[in-house]
Amino acid sequence: MENFRLRVFRAVARHLNFRQAAEELFLTQPAVTQQIKALEAELAVALFDRSGGRVTLTPSGEALHPFAERLAGLAEEAREAVAATTGGNAGRLTVGASQTIGQYLLPRLIAGFLKENPRVEIGVIGGNTQAMLEALMDHQVQVALIEGPAMRRDVRVDDFMEDHMVCVAPAGHEWAGEEISVSDLATATLVTRELGSGSRRIVETALENAGLKIKNLNLGMTFDSTEGLLSAVEAGLGIAFVSRWAVRNQLALGTLRLVRVRGVELGRMFSIATVAGPDPTGLAGAFHRFVLERAEDLAPRATGRGAK
Repeated sequence: MENFRLRVFRAVARHLNFRQAAEELFLTQPAVTQQIKALEAELAVALFDRSGGRVTLTPSGEALHPFAERLAGLAEEAREAVAATTGGNAGRLTVGASQTIGQYLLPRLIAGFLKENPRVEIGVIGGNTQAMLEALMDHQVQVALIEGPAMRRDVRVDDFMEDHMVCVAPAGHEWAGEEISVSDLATATLVTRELGSGSRRIVETALENAGLKIKNLNLGMTFDSTEGLLSAVEAGLGIAFVSRWAVRNQLALGTLRLVRVRGVELGRMFSIATVAGPDPTGLAGAFHRFVLERAEDLAPRATGRGAK
């Protein structure tokens, strides 16, 4: 239903990179270039400036971009309206997910949703909580599943599942399988997620509430993924706090052990975020309702405190 050249244009405008746009669209880079050249020839203007080793939108490209986005939105609305006449959902939905949710929960949620809505096409964008909220407000995604407080007023946040974070250490660590006081953490090296991570914000707040100032911690390396964090702990670079969902395999294999920390409450809620305002409609609304109603049933078995 949508002009394909405009779809290619939007992808290049989003990434400002022809290779990344080609990967998103499952095309070759020359095919992307060909589509952009054809669109530029049709409009008799240059849409991208490729000088200086970087890609930027020209003034003509900037002028076209909002119209291309609006046309894409209209095409999706038309598809959804037609599908609604037959009692079903159809169209494309783009979901943002912070990393723990994206890796451990989202695949099952999507599988369950698509089983009930086979004519829906779902795309996923991943990143930390802050990045996913920015993607939501930039209309790159229609809904965002996040694992930290939203910390902004322009989004609506609905909790859909409780999570608990656990402290893990290498199997040979002196604290492995033991209980320690919160003050003991000041003597350890703590490896953490990057700034902007919902997980990091939760941990820092919990430790502060337990009386341990962040400035007194020996913070080691930071990682932009939970898997990197767990690998660092396995390598003996420190201890870490991670979601109970993330550490199931390592605990089963015995490469990591839990450390119980007295006086530290690390419960949090996984949430689904939409743009502030009325209830979401269309595919975003359908997915929103599905997550709130079905997430608990579809989640895999977790480990640690709060496991089912």
